[in-house]
Amino acid sequence: MKKKFKLSFAFLAFAICSTASAEMAFPIPAIPQLDAESYILIDAKSGEILAQYNAEQQRDPASLTKMMTSYVIGQALQSGRIKNDDMVVVSKDAWATGNPVLKGSSLMFLEVGKTVSVANLNKGIIIQSGNDACIAMAEHVAGSQGAFVNLMNEYAKKIGLEHTHFETVHGLDAPGQYTTAKDMAFLGRALIRDLPNEYAIYKEKEFTYNLSKPQLNRNGLLWDTTLNVDGIKTGHTNAAGYNLVASAVDGNTRLISAVLGGRTFKGREEESKKLLVWGFRFFETANPVKADSALVNQTIWYGDQNKVPLGSLEGAYVSVPKGRAADVQVQYTIDNYIYAPIAKGTSVGKIQFLLDGKVINEQSLVTLQDVQESGFFGTICDWIVLQFNKLFG
Repeated sequence: MKKKFKLSFAFLAFAICSTASAEMAFPIPAIPQLDAESYILIDAKSGEILAQYNAEQQRDPASLTKMMTSYVIGQALQSGRIKNDDMVVVSKDAWATGNPVLKGSSLMFLEVGKTVSVANLNKGIIIQSGNDACIAMAEHVAGSQGAFVNLMNEYAKKIGLEHTHFETVHGLDAPGQYTTAKDMAFLGRALIRDLPNEYAIYKEKEFTYNLSKPQLNRNGLLWDTTLNVDGIKTGHTNAAGYNLVASAVDGNTRLISAVLGGRTFKGREEESKKLLVWGFRFFETANPVKADSALVNQTIWYGDQNKVPLGSLEGAYVSVPKGRAADVQVQYTIDNYIYAPIAKGTSVGKIQFLLDGKVINEQSLVTLQDVQESGFFGTICDWIVLQFNKLFG
């Protein structure tokens, strides 16, 4: 069940910065100014936005599109619809010499009529940013590029990308194709969360196919020894500028940055690093409620058991100033009486997270197991007790 965080980072920052300076190691400085058209920094676990500028400005995605191509492929692999050792026949459309659209773009250098494994094509998409590999995989997964694009847009809706629409499988500029820095960051979050096997490919630094020399991953931050970056994707066209979605881990905290409309190839890396360094230096991720761990056992009426455990199915994560994770307090409210039958994951109330007495975030309080309805006599007994409870309790 998806968490619904309702409070903005601006409120979080206000709540935190309004406390006495003695309660903090040091204040949180202003968000760094970047040389880019739009950018965002999010906490991958909590989903909270830590910094943003023009984050919902409509932009050309360029090869960031391949993150969604990869997401669709990862879902197909995870569901068993395709397998890594499937062999794909390269069509004329996936052959650079036969498709003028691909001329001068990034390629895996596929040859028409040859067969290539899904595993190699997937690496060609992620590591080499091969536009030809995208076409070959789109045809293998969905039968045509058009059908695959439809899948991309369907998944975009499911993930909650409200300002993104795809027209191509590879990201070369096309009318009607657009995204935002915010949507790309949250697409990266979905990729990391939903498809760990697929995401593991993003940290690979090179891949060799059909060339004497290996092609290097275009995400230069993978070589940065001061950050533990393990993805995600670069992109560039004349219309888009230089784009980079990057993710790094420090302890229990994973951050995702998205920088769109950067000025130069290296500049997008430098600006992304500024965001990530700022985020790790001043924030960390708290985990005050563990996954499937009962926060409370609450009375349930008409059920085949008297109590139902309530908590969070996936665990609760909250972004807090560095060094304050242990200070997060938890409180909860229950909306009403709880009745059986009820399914695991049903929202019955609210969990709130407090720092220095102020609510900094909240999410749904849900049932942690199914509870079936009791038999006839159990229902009658519960009804009688419930009436007394409502009258006198």
